[in-house]
Amino acid sequence: MSRAGRRIRTARLGAPLATAVLLAGGLSAWALTGASAQAAPASVEVQDDFNGDGYADLVIGAPNATVSDKAKAGYVAITYGSASGLSTANKKIVSRSTSGIPGSATAGERFGLTFTKGDLDGDGYGDLVIAGGAGGSVVLWGSASGLTGGTNLAGYGQAPQAGDFDGDGKTDLALFAHSTVAGDDPQSAKAALWKGPISRTGTPAAVLNILDKSEWWGYDEDDASCATGGGCEEDGDSITGPIVNGHVGDINGDGKDDIVQWHYTGDGTWGNRLLFGGASGFTRSSAPGDNTTGNVSGTGVGDVNGDGFDDVVVGGDGWDSKVRVAYGSASGLSDANTKSFDQSLPGLYGAEEEGDGLGAAVSVDDVNGDGYADIALGIPGEDFSGLTDAGSFALVPGSASGFTGTGSQVFNQNSPEVPGVAESGDEFGATTALLDVNGDGHRDIAVASIAENGDNGAVWLLRGTSTGLTTNSALAFGPDDLSAPATKAQFGTSLR
Repeated sequence: MSRAGRRIRTARLGAPLATAVLLAGGLSAWALTGASAQAAPASVEVQDDFNGDGYADLVIGAPNATVSDKAKAGYVAITYGSASGLSTANKKIVSRSTSGIPGSATAGERFGLTFTKGDLDGDGYGDLVIAGGAGGSVVLWGSASGLTGGTNLAGYGQAPQAGDFDGDGKTDLALFAHSTVAGDDPQSAKAALWKGPISRTGTPAAVLNILDKSEWWGYDEDDASCATGGGCEEDGDSITGPIVNGHVGDINGDGKDDIVQWHYTGDGTWGNRLLFGGASGFTRSSAPGDNTTGNVSGTGVGDVNGDGFDDVVVGGDGWDSKVRVAYGSASGLSDANTKSFDQSLPGLYGAEEEGDGLGAAVSVDDVNGDGYADIALGIPGEDFSGLTDAGSFALVPGSASGFTGTGSQVFNQNSPEVPGVAESGDEFGATTALLDVNGDGHRDIAVASIAENGDNGAVWLLRGTSTGLTTNSALAFGPDDLSAPATKAQFGTSLR
């Protein structure tokens, strides 16, 4: 297993630099540097590469956008990577009103609030599964020309997750039904585990209950109806609590991917749930951040200390502003192996203020290429220069000792060479993603302000280098630059 964080299921060498797409549009340009022009692109994880050119592609959710006159119908924007980074001209906009996409734009559906990437059919191209709320999810299939088609997954419209959950080398899909967040008691929702490969008609190799039988409430080997999944109060084809998002990694190093889910636990509280992958479904455990209130905490998964086990990083919550890092092991996670830090960590601001939101967004992957996953943290409530909630983000490097703070970097819209100007209420750093869009072996960071320009939203790209992130030739763009619906779209609500 790679020490760099996310699982590398299949890797592909990049295409020749002569095929690179030059940048166009945007608030700034990401220039083709001499270094990137001379170096052959490094391997990129196949799930991030929809067109097989060796560069990661960025997916951006705009769930509050008005589409076909339907308020909050939502859409997703895909911007394709190249040797020169991202181009606002090389993109695809997908909504329920897009030709070939099942269904129609529906007010309040918030299409694209969550999504997942994975090579579902095993053809060497990454595919995209977009959650569509009550209308179910939609699969777009990768190809040499990018994402194509649209296969409906009826009944499962919330927080899909792709990964090799049974360890057979094929990408599986965990699917969850749409449910609302309300009430003191979290409702159970239909769920299923689809074994890969999954055909382009939306047919999996097999359909399993989401939970291993040992996890079913009231399961009894002697009860025939329960044993078939029909007689238990909560059997293996359902799971409790509406799910907001999930993150995939191999926490216990057994070669099977696991999921950390942020879900509603009832009575106004939220929590992280760890689902360990297995041959016959998931088994449940706990993760940092259980039973919290306030804003949804950011969560990320990656191998911060390079020991071969993915770690779980959870941002501050309504009770505790500290970021927690739970280090993975063969036995999973434990309180004894969980460390925390706040903004007094060396390299950060040093002063913690109420409402900063340290870790409201979390991404974990290797930026500088040293084999240790780094921690990107959104701080959207950060105040500075007389501005309130202007926002910032930080990168905390990983090491053999885990996080130490040494070499940490902090950026905001007033940082030199970052496009734009910081303003009160921007909440820059609301979401983040780490992926190698120019194929140079260093993860680049996408960071969003969904409140930018009156809640239209915008996304920034900073390049990764061997010494961390650089603002040199940073890129910023919004929905207008993609000729996409802009008004109150909250462009950047989800990034991957």
